[in-house]
Formats: sequence, C-alpha cells, structure tokens
Amino acid sequence: MSERCGWSAGSQLYQAYHDLEWGVPAHDERRLFEMLILEGAQAGLSWSTILNKRQGYLQAFDHFEAEKVARYDEHKFAELMTNPGIVRNRLKISAAIENARAFLEIQRQHGSFDAYIWQFVGGQPVQNSWSALSEVPATTPVSDAMSKALRRAGFRFVGSTICYSYMQAVGMVNDHITTCFRWTEVRQQAGIRT
Repeated sequence: MSERCGWSAGSQLYQAYHDLEWGVPAHDERRLFEMLILEGAQAGLSWSTILNKRQGYLQAFDHFEAEKVARYDEHKFAELMTNPGIVRNRLKISAAIENARAFLEIQRQHGSFDAYIWQFVGGQPVQNSWSALSEVPATTPVSDAMSKALRRAGFRFVGSTICYSYMQAVGMVNDHITTCFRWTEVRQQAGIRT
C-alpha cells in the first residue's frame, strides 16, 4: 500500500482529495474561485466539514461561477442562510459574495485571476521537501504578502493561514511529505523531474 500524508487518513473523501487534488497546480478560473470560497468557509472548522458540504456549495453557489455569485442580492443571501448544505455563517456567506466581486475586478485588471494569484510564486509551484507533517508551516512570508494584497483588493476571510491553505489546495506549493507517493507525482505534474 502506498504511503500518504497522515492528515488524509480520516475518510475515503479525505483520501480522494489528497490523492487527486491537493497540491496539483490549478489554473482554471472556476477551480481557483471554488477553492477561495471553500478555504474561507473552512476558517475555524475542520476541512472534513467543508469536504462533506462541497456538493452543497457547488449547488448553492451556482457551480462557482463568479459572475453569478457577484450578482447575488438580499433574497439570495437569505436563501443561502437557510441552506443546510453549506456553512450558514452570515459573515462567511457575505464574504463569498464580496469575494466574487473582487475576483471579477482582479480578472478585469490582470486578464485572469490565475495570472494574478500565481505571480506570488513566480508562476511556478514551490516544491517543498518536508519529511514530517510537523515541518509544514501554517503561514509563510508569501502567504503573508498574498493575504495583504487580497485584503487591499477587497477580499475577506483571506488571512495568512487561509492563504497558505489555499496555496496548498491549488498547487502553488507542494507540501506532500517526501515519503508520500503523491510528492513525486505532483512534482512531475508540475513539470519537475526527480
């Protein structure tokens, strides 16, 4: 059996996320927006809670189409507040809508959110070589800078810890431990030979 990062042992859903998505470089605008919403929703909660509600978010937030989410009004906000398929937190739902608007503005200014967000790592994923989960940081100077820039651009729920989790989720950093079978695979997906 292949060795995995220890955090993925919780459930089959966790394992699938670890094995197929986590750390894989993402450049699709919708996926980048989805993870921005989900990472913000996760603040103060376990990632398993968000993974279990991911389908609920997909439906509630129009398949993460930022253009639609940015147009949500008070009626839609009230509807989301009663939706058991998502985290019903007033501040997080409001932030998701505001973040959609900020996301569209970044697209207008930079051509794409992808071009904007990947500039923080010079357009290439950071390939870390951790031997234990205890070595993986919660924040870095890059996540600090990203957090400050996103806040200036009008985003909410984008503290440095959330930004670093986002970087891990969309493959801006490869934080699989070196004994995990995905460490090498993710490096290869990023075009790095081992």
